[in-house]
Amino acid sequence: MVSAALLATISVGCLLAAAPLRRASWPVRGPHVGVIAWQALGLAWGISTIGALLAFGLAPYGEGVFGGLVSLADDALAHGFYLSALGDAPLGATRVAAIVAAFWLFAQLLFGLTTSFVHVLRTRRRHRDLLRLVARDDPDVPGARVLDHPAAAAYCLPGVLRSQIVISAGALQVLDRHELAAVLAHEHAHLRQRHDLVLLPFSSLKRAFPRLGVIETSYRAVALLIEMCADDQASRARSARELAMALLRFGTAGSAPVPAGALAAAAAESDQPDVVTRVSRLLNPVAELSRTATAAVLVSAVALMTTTLALWHLPM
Repeated sequence: MVSAALLATISVGCLLAAAPLRRASWPVRGPHVGVIAWQALGLAWGISTIGALLAFGLAPYGEGVFGGLVSLADDALAHGFYLSALGDAPLGATRVAAIVAAFWLFAQLLFGLTTSFVHVLRTRRRHRDLLRLVARDDPDVPGARVLDHPAAAAYCLPGVLRSQIVISAGALQVLDRHELAAVLAHEHAHLRQRHDLVLLPFSSLKRAFPRLGVIETSYRAVALLIEMCADDQASRARSARELAMALLRFGTAGSAPVPAGALAAAAAESDQPDVVTRVSRLLNPVAELSRTATAAVLVSAVALMTTTLALWHLPM
């Protein structure tokens, strides 16, 4: 029961840590490290929650979560799961319920991830088909497709072989050539660093548990940090002020809604506070996260994951 209690403590701790991490100022100074911290927190929550349920349910075996699962499988093959769980084996109805809940949670997480991935792939394929019909190439915007739409929009559609950057005619009207280059550099950063894959687990959590506010908060925090990562990458090739001015022009012109599965330089109106945060960060740069602080966060993330996984092997 010790491992079950420790895993449950980690699970609750991960949920409680989400709010302080969302309010912390250091991720703005090191968004890449901040994303890693969020990933570790989310992964540790899932593993520890499932592990706590299994550790409680399999405690009579005294072999840890992994060993208990093997013993449970052996019992099920030898005697039938129902008989082994409620009959002569050391599992009662409460422990069986905990095991069933663990498998249900795992199935929910896996289903959310799979459906999110399939939904994004289908949406992007449909959008690419539409772009072939309505978008055009423009020699003044190399590497991008131009969409004849009056609203200002710029986004990318990631893909393994057919990534695309799309910019609207409305955006071309409000951006000068330097600002346009900064926006394109931002979108190229999204594609190179595959930020869509970073965001996918958090969007799948939203799909699996749509009513949990902590998951929505985590998703928005990671989405903002990803945009900051792309901002930083673009600022290495272009002026940070050029990108900030481009974001302001998008806000003034009124950004168009971004298609599902796309990553946009400027968010929708509901996300304008995040855009203001990014503009302020670009115009008033702060010192980058120190190497000591970066190392501390990375070591903490590794320690959290190592401890969580090690508890799966701890005998009950």
